[in-house]
Amino acid sequence: MPDRASAAAGIAALAGGLLAALAFPPYGFLPGLAGFALILWSLSRPAARPVRAVALRGGLAGLGYFAISVNWIVEPFLVDERTHGWMAPFALVLMAGGLSLFWAAAAALWRGIGARGLPGLLAFAACLSGAEWLRGHVLTGFPWNLPGEAWPAGSPLSQGAALVGAYGLTWVTLVLCASPAWILGPGAPGRRLTRATAVAGAFLALHAWGAARIAATPQGPAGPVIRIVQADIDQKTKWRPENLAGIFQTYLDLSATPSAVRPDLVVWPEGALPAVINNLLAPGSPWRAALAQALAPGQVLAMGAYRVELDARGALTYRNSLFFLEGAGRDIALAGVYDKHRLVPFGEFLPLGDLAGRIGLRSLVRMPEDFTAGPPPVPLAIPGLPGVQPMICYEALFPGFTRAAARRGGARPDWILNVSNDAWFGRATGPWQHLNMARYRAIEEGLPIVRSTPTGVSAVIDSSGRTVGPVLGLGAAGVIDLPLPPARPPTLYARWGDLPFLVMLLLSAAALAGHKEIFIGLANRWRRSRARRDPDGAVP
Repeated sequence: MPDRASAAAGIAALAGGLLAALAFPPYGFLPGLAGFALILWSLSRPAARPVRAVALRGGLAGLGYFAISVNWIVEPFLVDERTHGWMAPFALVLMAGGLSLFWAAAAALWRGIGARGLPGLLAFAACLSGAEWLRGHVLTGFPWNLPGEAWPAGSPLSQGAALVGAYGLTWVTLVLCASPAWILGPGAPGRRLTRATAVAGAFLALHAWGAARIAATPQGPAGPVIRIVQADIDQKTKWRPENLAGIFQTYLDLSATPSAVRPDLVVWPEGALPAVINNLLAPGSPWRAALAQALAPGQVLAMGAYRVELDARGALTYRNSLFFLEGAGRDIALAGVYDKHRLVPFGEFLPLGDLAGRIGLRSLVRMPEDFTAGPPPVPLAIPGLPGVQPMICYEALFPGFTRAAARRGGARPDWILNVSNDAWFGRATGPWQHLNMARYRAIEEGLPIVRSTPTGVSAVIDSSGRTVGPVLGLGAAGVIDLPLPPARPPTLYARWGDLPFLVMLLLSAAALAGHKEIFIGLANRWRRSRARRDPDGAVP
């Protein structure tokens, strides 16, 4: 019977993780967030070896959560299916399994604390949100689909990120969504009603504040007119050398789409052209001449491109960059350049690169060597445009990226430009989730975002995280012409970063501090463990 009960708890944990992941785009099944209550319930079930068993249950919950959240990881391996397709299932299992270790550790810590009731609920939120913070920072960090980002960006509840950021909103989300396990816990019916009323009141208060913030979204004055170009170039054919001329002409034709107002800035996505920019912009190059002819004097083109340069030792280095090119009559002038700072492991650089090259993974990176990370970012000043903070692809995942850049550069930008090659994510879940996370960066910073991708989803996003005007979805080709939405004053998160999140963790600790039996229990567990390791030792 105990084995059957333990198996049922494991199944419940796995189901809870699966349900919680379904709250994210494109599924949008928000009731799935009740899966966190199912996870908390499963972790509290009895077990012969509690910490070990609960760690397994936490790992199962994470496995379900990440199997849904990162299922797009198979898509890059299917671009060249004949060569790399066999790796796809292994990539998903290893990715989901590796990320689930953070949840396993959080579950083990929670069970080791041994709190119940409201302190147990707050401890659960602290342990799991703390594990999510670690997931976003350990090694290169990978904060994809933080639980706090499950609310549709631009909705009232998502506005909490302006106060406490995505990690703080993760703590809030876990407290609220796991609360049924506390509400239905031991206690008289009247006490349960009080608990339910308190949780409902918190939901309503957050919703009301978020709705008021959305209603106060600044509407003007309008900024420069920006044209986003989405050419819908398929990743499977993009890198064939014979296709360069056609792809280049497609971008030129779309950029020249007639409009009532000439755009001040034209945006092409990350890695728009299958060539290094050194060749495209070389003096006398026909590509350079074509760009000069396409840009009016003073008009700026922001183009994602790969470039090659020599380092101090004379060795070639490769960078993923965003170039700002200004029309200058018969030529073009370089108005600014941003080199991607946070690189994608296994996409732009290979950990253990020599070994990975020997087993064939090197071919997944379109350069013969790893990319080189750019310097820590700072906002750019581009002639004729408000101050901008670029983000290339993966960088839009990271809360606080723009805040850190602004502090480093000494000035807050007026907007964020996010270019990305979401063609790698396929045409199912990944691009929609990536868009949702980028919209959270707008909420956190109170800044508008212009987002450009080659195959979708491209959009203009206001300072409340809502898309403005048309959206170019998956598989669409065309342009978006819109004035840049205005920025808000700096948000609480923009000023204080993750400090409010730290306060929440301290709040959880304070709730435990009133229960000294928890700490006595932890001390007793440590002493018993020590006695088992050293039975002849002098343990009182």
